[in-house]
Amino acid sequence: MSIPVPEPLPPDLLQETAATFGLLSASVRLQILWLLASGECDVGTLAEATGQSVATVSHHLAKLKLAGLVRARREGKRQVYFVDDPNIVELVGLAVEHHRGPAEPKARRARGA
Repeated sequence: MSIPVPEPLPPDLLQETAATFGLLSASVRLQILWLLASGECDVGTLAEATGQSVATVSHHLAKLKLAGLVRARREGKRQVYFVDDPNIVELVGLAVEHHRGPAEPKARRARGA
């Protein structure tokens, strides 16, 4: 019995998906998304929580915003950021749980058992 092979994905969809994974390859951006999954935050709060400078966090937020993963709203004099795509929160959560799992089964997976 053979396993059905899905249709190939369109190249533009593959490129966009790869770009999202590339964006998520920076640990500080993953941390920002992880923190924003719990609720809205301003840049200063995110900088303090990540141990990064405000300028660095602002830079990463701009990239996440450009990719449509986060949005911002004005609250008085400050910008408050929030996740704009719940699927990304789920993806990050799945990846974190994958690496948080028990060490023994992970070792077996690596050996192909």
